[in-house]
Amino acid sequence: MAAEKLFGTSGIRGKIGSEVTCELALNVGKSLAHYLGNEGRVVIGYDTRTTNQMLDQAITAGLLESGVDVIKIGMVPTPLVGYATEKLDADAGIMLTASHNPSPYNGIKLWNKNAMAYTSAQENEIEEIYFNKSYTSATWDKVGRLSVNEEIKGQYVDDLVNMVDIKEGFKVVIDCASGAGSEISPLVFRKAGCEVTTLNSQPDGFFPGRNPEPNAENLQTLMKTVVAIGADLGIAHDGDADRMITVDENGNVSPFDSLLALISKEFDGDIVTTVDAGLCMDESVKGNVFRTPVGDVNVAEVIIEKNASFGGEPSGTWLHPDFCMCPDGILSGLRMAELVSNKGKLSELLDEIPSYPNVREKITCSKEAKIKVMENMEGLLTDAFDDIVEVNSVDGVRLTFADDSWVLVRPSGTEDYVRITLESRSEERAEEIRDACVKIINENL
Repeated sequence: MAAEKLFGTSGIRGKIGSEVTCELALNVGKSLAHYLGNEGRVVIGYDTRTTNQMLDQAITAGLLESGVDVIKIGMVPTPLVGYATEKLDADAGIMLTASHNPSPYNGIKLWNKNAMAYTSAQENEIEEIYFNKSYTSATWDKVGRLSVNEEIKGQYVDDLVNMVDIKEGFKVVIDCASGAGSEISPLVFRKAGCEVTTLNSQPDGFFPGRNPEPNAENLQTLMKTVVAIGADLGIAHDGDADRMITVDENGNVSPFDSLLALISKEFDGDIVTTVDAGLCMDESVKGNVFRTPVGDVNVAEVIIEKNASFGGEPSGTWLHPDFCMCPDGILSGLRMAELVSNKGKLSELLDEIPSYPNVREKITCSKEAKIKVMENMEGLLTDAFDDIVEVNSVDGVRLTFADDSWVLVRPSGTEDYVRITLESRSEERAEEIRDACVKIINENL
């Protein structure tokens, strides 16, 4: 991977062979073991990617060689790794996944014993150990032990079902992208009393049915199926099922910000979201809204700090602190099913959420170019507009304007893009801001 950096906004992620290799996994295992004091227990799970078992064996070898015990839980969704780490009182968790990235990618994400992802400070410590090769091997009589735990899946399923009360006969279509949620997600919804139709729910690391990124372009079959069978709700997961987005009864993909605002309304107390979330959050939530840099771990840190009731990103990565500090797309789907089954049609519920013209654009940009482009971005943007009332540089550059419009320009932490996210009360104003930002980025590539 890039010279001094292993971790992006969501763990380590890259192309197999050139960026993510067995050697990298082995040495990350040794580095994590060193960080843990060459003792303790680590839970390991993986999604459906074709390269997961080789990375699983490599990272396991690094941990065992360094004196750490490994508990394997097999092919599971990311939220189950977080859940298992906490429930089994392990010292850390590892999920092997590249989430929504295509098949040639894979990655490694680390979890704390409280089921929260490793913070950037913790990741920096792992990087330092990794690059300095300051890890050590255990003697032959102190190597770690390997065990397999099959029971934790059943406990997770039962605990999820007990979190919700969904009316009998609720019809849901679930599209798992042939990812890690393929077996567990439909099972959970059936046990919760839903009538379930599945799409792409055969585990397959080639993702033959659709790309694992859950967006309208990739969800055409789900959208048509919901309407064709008269389902109440469609649910789509990404590759590791820590995310969820919905399709309403009319076959429309729900606007990400509106969906997040809709579920946030259900919680008393404060809500945590990210700098790319829209105005509808502030107008819908009962308590305070706290904004963090993009990345679920940033949301998790502030949930704990502020004792917030709920948190989430517009991408469909939602955290449920009353259950677990790991983002959980299956519980998110269950809670939406519960909401719709008790309160009425999703399209009508979303219509009640304030909605403004929203633009999300991405400009292809290499890792090196991203750094160069962002170096002077704050100055370039503030020079381009004369009605700015607030500048937030917690993650990229977010400008708020006098007319309540806002724009965020930030480098993707997982892909080779610079992302523009903006919102305005008029289409014309939204396009004007978008065009100005695209021009600035292109001129500085």
